[in-house]
Amino acid sequence: MTKRYNDISDEELIERLRDGESQIMEYLMEKYKNLVRSKASSMYILGGDTQDLIQEGMIGLFKAIRDYDSGRDASFYTFAQLCVSRNIYSAVQKSARKKHQPLNHYISIYGSDKSKENDVGMDSAINGMSEMMASGDGANPEEILIGQENIDGLYKYIEEELSPFEMQVLELHVTGMGYVEIAKVLGKDEKSTDNALQRIRSKLKKYCLRR
Repeated sequence: MTKRYNDISDEELIERLRDGESQIMEYLMEKYKNLVRSKASSMYILGGDTQDLIQEGMIGLFKAIRDYDSGRDASFYTFAQLCVSRNIYSAVQKSARKKHQPLNHYISIYGSDKSKENDVGMDSAINGMSEMMASGDGANPEEILIGQENIDGLYKYIEEELSPFEMQVLELHVTGMGYVEIAKVLGKDEKSTDNALQRIRSKLKKYCLRR
């Protein structure tokens, strides 16, 4: 049943779905289930049960298929990523689980310049936090590690110094998202999101350097 759809674009499939080929919904849900799992895995560090986040992601995927407009939106794949990420993040925001789980390992003030637009797991997300604090001034790659004994102080500093918007940006950034994707998930413009990232870098570096 599914092989006959393999060579057809998502955009055409969605048109055919709306014309009555109901089995296309099942095909697209199956086709993009790994995308959902990847997004759920990266956002797991923010809190929530993996299976619950996958379920929320599948709901987001269903909404993407239902609402996609080829004349208004980007490619279906891009639109699906946005809808899945938004739905999972919304679920995370409503969760009562511990909010600061991404910080429970260590934070480095210097890091590499890897792309953060790709899907990442727990280890890469922690690296994302490291890169968040990169100086960008060509300094030697020495590291200042904040151990577990200093985590409480860091939590307090972040809560006091970061605005609610900056906290949202930080949460999504440590899952591996770049500012473009963060802006889309939060419904903000790219410039204000990038500016928020720069402010966060400055504030976190200031904290680390004073330790």
